[in-house]
Amino acid sequence: MVLIKNGEIVTDPWVSVGADDAVPADRPALISLERWQAERDKLLSREAPLGIILANGEQPSEIADDLKHFDLITLTFPTFRDGRAFSSARVLRDRYKFIGEIRAVGHILRDQLL
Repeated sequence: MVLIKNGEIVTDPWVSVGADDAVPADRPALISLERWQAERDKLLSREAPLGIILANGEQPSEIADDLKHFDLITLTFPTFRDGRAFSSARVLRDRYKFIGEIRAVGHILRDQLL
């Protein structure tokens, strides 16, 4: 996947972990909300950074009490016409004061990047 940060293409250090994949102990890992809910205690014992993927329709309120455990939240855009993830990003910043990185993943138009 191409990662654009601050207007430049960069190498992504994060590993997206599938439902049945082992979570690497020594690398930044991205997990699903479902996996977080099922394995929360085990995942909290990791030393490496942890990120979560919120799929379309999953709400920031579902992780509001746990935001301090995440360095990265990715928000999924299934189509360029579905802007719900923009609202989720606003809620994460304004209501829940999340200061970590928020990424848009999926179908984003160039004029929506910034």
